[in-house]
Amino acid sequence: MYEIFSKLLQEHGVTPYKVSKETGVSQSTLSDWKRGVSTPKIDKLQKIANYFGVSVEYLQTGKESEITDKKDMSTSTLTKRDTKQIEAILSDTEALLKQDGLMFDGDPASPEAIDSILSAMKIGMEMAKQKNKEKYTPKKYKKD
Repeated sequence: MYEIFSKLLQEHGVTPYKVSKETGVSQSTLSDWKRGVSTPKIDKLQKIANYFGVSVEYLQTGKESEITDKKDMSTSTLTKRDTKQIEAILSDTEALLKQDGLMFDGDPASPEAIDSILSAMKIGMEMAKQKNKEKYTPKKYKKD
C-alpha cells in the first residue's frame, strides 16, 4: 500500500507532511505504514483516497475495480476555483473557531482538535462538490 501512496505523492507533487496536515492522518501513522509496523485502518485509507481522488481499492492494490467508471471520475475532479473556495471557507472557519474559543467539556479545544475538525470539514466539502458536479453537470458537457 505504501508504494502506491508514495507514487501518488510524486504524481501530485505533495509531501507526506502536507497529506498528514490536510487529512488528519498523523505522520507517525504514515511512518508506521512505510516501515510495515502497522496496517492502515479503513477510515484512514478513505481519508487518503479522498485526498488523492482515488478509490480505497486503488490505494490498496493499485488497480481500480471494474465498477469504477473513469469517465465519471474525470468529470468530478475539483478545479482550482473549487479548491480556493473550500480553502477560503476553511480559513474563515478556523479564525472563528480560534476567536470564539471552541470548548469541549469546559476546556478549550487543542490546536490538534481544531485541525481535525477542519480536516473533516475539508473532506466533506470536497466530497459534496464532487457529488454536485456529478449530479448537476449536463450530459452534453460530460466527457465520454
